Amino acid sequence: MTNDVLEGACTCGAIRYRLTSTPLIVHCCHCSWCQRESGASFALNAMIETDRMELLQGEPIMADTPSQSGKGQQIARCAHCHVALWSHYPGGGKVVAFVRVGTLKQPERLPPDIHIYTSTKQPWVILPANIPAVVEYYQADEIWSPASLARRAVLRAMRQD
Repeated sequence: MTNDVLEGACTCGAIRYRLTSTPLIVHCCHCSWCQRESGASFALNAMIETDRMELLQGEPIMADTPSQSGKGQQIARCAHCHVALWSHYPGGGKVVAFVRVGTLKQPERLPPDIHIYTSTKQPWVILPANIPAVVEYYQADEIWSPASLARRAVLRAMRQD
């Protein structure tokens, strides 16, 4: 991305937000939970530090939602149109957001870096050969860029404080 700033919004426009840097990574998740929650064949999520997000307008409601891990997730939704904008998972807590790429004004700027949980992808979904794909999940040290790994180290240090 040449310009790191991306803006997004819910369908009705009551909530607007901005990402102030590139995400750590963009997952295209094919797990059955993401399929059910999104009503689509996969979910495209940009993982980014919450302090690199700015809420420009509105205040989302946080909906506690079950997850396959059993630990649940919190989904930030618009109180008016109920569109899911981002999630917080227990592993990253409130300091990491999984932003729904489809809510960005320019979602084409964040193609997936990796396809995950392909063991449950729809059989008619054809994965591109030039994007890594894993049957379940992966080790970040093997996939993430050096810059993202450095940012992850900062997040881990913050969680230990």
